Amino acid sequence: MSDQSAKPAAKPKRKRINVRRPDVMEKVQAEVRRHYESSIVEKIRSNDGVFTVGNTTVRLAQQFGFCYGVERAIDLAYAARKVFADNKIFLIGEIIHNPEVNRQLTEMNIVSLPWKEMNEQYDALTEDDVVIVPAFGAPTDFIDKIEEKGAAIVDTTCGDVMKVWRRVRTYAKEGFTSIIHGKAGHEETRATASRALGDDGTGHYIVVLTLADTQFLCDYIRGKVSSEALMERFGHAVSPGFDPDKHLTQVGVANQTTMLKSETEEIQRMVYRAVEDRDGDTKNFQFFDTICGATQERQDALFEMLKHHMDVLLVVGGYNSSNTTHLVEIGQEELPTFFIRNSDCIQSLEQIVHFDLEHKAEITSDYTNLLDLEKPVTIGVTAGASCPNNLIEATVIRAFELRGISKEELQAQ
Repeated sequence: MSDQSAKPAAKPKRKRINVRRPDVMEKVQAEVRRHYESSIVEKIRSNDGVFTVGNTTVRLAQQFGFCYGVERAIDLAYAARKVFADNKIFLIGEIIHNPEVNRQLTEMNIVSLPWKEMNEQYDALTEDDVVIVPAFGAPTDFIDKIEEKGAAIVDTTCGDVMKVWRRVRTYAKEGFTSIIHGKAGHEETRATASRALGDDGTGHYIVVLTLADTQFLCDYIRGKVSSEALMERFGHAVSPGFDPDKHLTQVGVANQTTMLKSETEEIQRMVYRAVEDRDGDTKNFQFFDTICGATQERQDALFEMLKHHMDVLLVVGGYNSSNTTHLVEIGQEELPTFFIRNSDCIQSLEQIVHFDLEHKAEITSDYTNLLDLEKPVTIGVTAGASCPNNLIEATVIRAFELRGISKEELQAQ
């Protein structure tokens, strides 16, 4: 006879692994410095971000490159390899959005797993394996699968991302649907959306990317757009079982942490006004400022740098980096701006290979304003939170070299 009072089997507990041991971290930090530090970048930083040799000036943003969350994620990945020297180590997708950093991890025999959907590689995980969760985090079903297989987890999720998760979980608990400002297919937004379902899975979300998306949503809230039209536009970016008539009664705004701050703030205002117009008050609206501090600092630093004259702006970083993309958007409103992966993209003083945001493709553009070596020029350089200093240094060196100034001359300054 079965025991009707028997409790369901307990969910496997995550193996909590502390890889930040003092003996390990001393070696890790030395290795990270060797891979990513730059003496020239530090020299420019110490000179208030301005470096002039002859008639060529490079102006560096006051805030750029690796943030604390990225540094922590890289440190933990390097530490995992040292602690688990004989184990298979896997990584969900990319640790951050930078090809150079991910290449280094590949060379350390850390194997990338698919991040858009799970496959047989997840089914094949064992208790002897280690899985690194990237800085963006991962959806809850990915974590559940890894725990089910008994693999150890090294979680490098950024603290700012986890703040958003706590917020959307609260929305779900209180019966509010999360309106998430982000890219529906981005790793971080997918991870956040899974938390917006709440601990019991009954929560809901809708993802908006642009102000035009938000205006369409606000038109629905005001009764100007049908639920069918809304679902036709957002059906790919809503929670399972989403019903606009039920689930947009109470709403709370959150965001992918790397979005453009001014745009997220405008989205908050737009939804606030729409709910107020519909209800006569804003009891059914909540928001919480969840823009990453480092993202905001880099955007603010670029706005400050744009107050000074520059002939061209080079933005260095991975093409799939959201926070870097927004720096490009800010820059190109003011002056010729090129989004480059690394210094190899600066092919000559006449041609630059760069990522075109409008066409979402790498293209080659002619740029002749740097050609006249007798003419003084100022080259602006900034980078997103996932770009290491060695790539910034290489860009600075390349720019000076094309202007006839060698690396040795720079180091002698």
